[in-house]
Order: sequence, then structure tokens, then C-alpha cells
Amino acid sequence: MTDHQTDQDKGAGTTGVDVPPDHLAISPASKFHDAEKLARGIGIRFKGETRTNIDEYCISEGWVRVQAGKSLDRRGQPLTIKLSGPVEAWYEDLGDNPPVAKKGD
Repeated sequence: MTDHQTDQDKGAGTTGVDVPPDHLAISPASKFHDAEKLARGIGIRFKGETRTNIDEYCISEGWVRVQAGKSLDRRGQPLTIKLSGPVEAWYEDLGDNPPVAKKGD
């Protein structure tokens, strides 16, 4: 089994259906970046609210990273903060009522 398959199945809660991976990041520098999956469009619900400003998420660990205003780190990358809570993810290209990846399904 490859790392890619493990990330997809781990913590998703819904197996055998087309759901996003457990951990995904928009930054190309991250090892969790997957341009192919991001191109499909990922919907994120954090603490029951649909969010569009998520930079990275992990469903099994229950956290998201969002930008902290306009602040930049010493490498010129946006500073992010980690928020904890329930995370749900789905592919937006699947239309209405897509399968949702969430912890503990």
C-alpha cells in the first residue's frame, strides 16, 4: 500500500466512495499538496460552517489552517493559524449531496 492510499483511507469514515483525502494542503511546498484533487474543487465544512478560506486541513486530527490576516513569515509566505474542531470535506464536482469525508462515520 502506498502513502497516497493510506492518506486517502485514514480517518475518512466513508470507505469505497469518492471522497477527498484525510489531509490536503493548497501550498505546493507541502507534502500533502495534490493539484489533481484540488482542481476538482474541495468543499470544507468546519464546525458546521462552510468555509472557503482554508489553506490546509486534516479530518482525522480535527483541524484546519487559515491565513492570519496579511502577515507574512520570514520567507514571504502567509502566516497561518491552526484551528481545532470537526472537519468535513467533499468534492464539489460531484453535484448535490456528494459523499462527505468526516471523522468517525
